[in-house]
Amino acid sequence: MTKNELLSGLPAESPDNLTGEIHNLLIESKKTIVVLDDDPTGTQTVFDVPVLTDLSPDKVKDAIDEAPPILFLLTNSRSLTPEETTALHKNLGEILKEFEDDIIVISCSDSTLRGHFPLETDTLHEALDIPQASTLFIPFLEAGGRLTVDDTHYVVEGETATPAHLTPFANDKAFPFSHSYLPDYLAEKSAGPVDVQSLSLTDLRSGDITTPLADLPDGSTCIVNATTLSDLNVLSLALLKTGRRFIIRSAASFVQSLAGIPSRPPLAPWQLQDLEPNPNGGLIIVGSHVPKTTGQLNHLLKNAPGLTAIKLSVPDIIHATFNLEKTIADVQSSLTSGENVVVFTSRKRVDGDDSLTISKTVSQTLVDVVRGIKERPSFIVAKGGMTSSDIATGALGVKQAQVLGQVLPGVPVWTIGNETLHPGLAYVIFPGNVGEEDALTQAVKKLTS
Repeated sequence: MTKNELLSGLPAESPDNLTGEIHNLLIESKKTIVVLDDDPTGTQTVFDVPVLTDLSPDKVKDAIDEAPPILFLLTNSRSLTPEETTALHKNLGEILKEFEDDIIVISCSDSTLRGHFPLETDTLHEALDIPQASTLFIPFLEAGGRLTVDDTHYVVEGETATPAHLTPFANDKAFPFSHSYLPDYLAEKSAGPVDVQSLSLTDLRSGDITTPLADLPDGSTCIVNATTLSDLNVLSLALLKTGRRFIIRSAASFVQSLAGIPSRPPLAPWQLQDLEPNPNGGLIIVGSHVPKTTGQLNHLLKNAPGLTAIKLSVPDIIHATFNLEKTIADVQSSLTSGENVVVFTSRKRVDGDDSLTISKTVSQTLVDVVRGIKERPSFIVAKGGMTSSDIATGALGVKQAQVLGQVLPGVPVWTIGNETLHPGLAYVIFPGNVGEEDALTQAVKKLTS
């Protein structure tokens, strides 16, 4: 169906701009929103907030003790096994339980319904010792065109609205699903029966959902419908006014809403440049294999002038016949000549008995390439959630970063810390599932300006 058909006949959204009131309530509460982000693309709606990738207990406690309004903890759990993510969330939950009166926890994940759900929220229920807390399920993402209407989740591209289970995202090897109608999705993903509740657009656009929120049954999972950020703002205001604790599973837009962060335009080219002149080219790393990424890569290869393209053969990587040293030398030579370089994996997917292990092997090779480059690029773009996380932590050595803003809607930029291989560099985390066909080309041209 068309986007207009999807949105026709809906009640009018609230005319009130609640962002300032939400922000003031959060500051008055002195609480920190702690976002457990299952890949670094969760920062795609915020700016001027800290990100911690070192999740050792002392580092996490020190970061919360500083009492920022919002703090991202990068778990990168979408690249982990169920056993690994259970252990990680159990450990983090035990740390966060010490701050239970001072924090609001959000389990942030993909807007196209992929990830370890409900495993992560179930683990947090137990670790935070709130087993009867209701779960708010909020997959809406404004920048990505992910809309929830009548409890069904849609992916909007151009003027077409497609139920999420009919998109390529539903065929994800690690996290497949077969339902867009979210009550059925929740039943599909859960081992036992689920008490499914819903906050409709009619509820949210009434302007006050304090009572429906307070009346949610213990242990229920509540689907939150939304087509605009203002829908979520009605929920955020009610959530900050209630004393009730919830487990929140959301995409990135709700993080922005609950923190009372206003929307602002993408960063200008001058905001993305090195403080000192850098004659080297920029580096683009493409690991994501979703069709949207492949289309954006092809557009970049055809339309970006002065671009060196280096393709890595996934079969060579898997069979250990890949020449790492030559690849590093080729990349470095082009960078120092002032050319932008795109390093991308061969597009034909290679599947085996353990697709996650294959993905980790390929991602590690990309890490080894970036870590081996000694010259400072003028910028780095990493395409794909797992790729961008592994490059950040494994190649660049990021332990902490600051979200600078977005280079394009939904595409975050970090300023990486002094502990890294290239201190202060603009690091662009480009989600695999965001943007039109020319989006990667647009980002590279802006960074090169």
